[in-house]
Amino acid sequence: MSETKKSILLSIGLLFVFIIIGELITGDGARNKQNMTEYEKLMGMGETQAHVPGPIEVFKLAVKELSNPFYDNGPNDKGIGTQLFFSILRVMAGYFLSVIIAIPIGFLIGMSPLFYKALQPYIQILKPISPLAWMPLALFVIKDSIMSSIFVIFICSIWPMLINTAFGVMSVKKDFLNVGKTLEMSNVKMAFTIILPAALPTIFTGLRISMGISWLVIVAAEMLVGGTGIGYYVWNEWNNLDLASVVFSILMIGIVGMFLDSMISFISKYFNYQE
Repeated sequence: MSETKKSILLSIGLLFVFIIIGELITGDGARNKQNMTEYEKLMGMGETQAHVPGPIEVFKLAVKELSNPFYDNGPNDKGIGTQLFFSILRVMAGYFLSVIIAIPIGFLIGMSPLFYKALQPYIQILKPISPLAWMPLALFVIKDSIMSSIFVIFICSIWPMLINTAFGVMSVKKDFLNVGKTLEMSNVKMAFTIILPAALPTIFTGLRISMGISWLVIVAAEMLVGGTGIGYYVWNEWNNLDLASVVFSILMIGIVGMFLDSMISFISKYFNYQE
């Protein structure tokens, strides 16, 4: 049996182990109404009390939600597919905005020691700031919740892209640059014909990290958007004490995040192959 098949069987086996352990720990997750007192039944306590959902309960909910993922019953009641669609749109808007700004600035920092030393303090100060810290300021300045969420995604995803681009440019072998100077290439031509191909693997590493961060902050960015987005969905289900929906939405966030990362990885492999 090949190693690939063994790894697949091991992954499936681990999944079953996690399901069994999860069911043993949580049980069916529901209150036994036969053991409830008359007061609890009258007060509806069995209907509203939150419980830790087991894997089977989450699986049943997933089947129900994914059977009609794009339903729309009003402003605050939309399917998981619709919520993910709006979140992906916001992530792509913030992400591509950071691409447009980070890569040129990264090239400038990598090619110019003067700009590197001048901008380095600002990068190191702004890079560690939490998305939750940016949200109130963005809402106050922009005065639009959707644009504020896009800004938070942008400001949190720009730094890995910028730093990796600058590092890739600075790491280009001096011999390559000397060849360009010997051929009397202009700085622009040298950037596109020599530096960019040599720095491309490092740039794509930054793109992958930034994509992960863009999707990572989506819940924090959408907490105050209202109505649409997976971040709002998680927050709304938590307020409704529906933990099964919260767990399901967390799993969907992970699956979509894996897909987005795989997309950037596929593009990077294509460019490496072309090179």
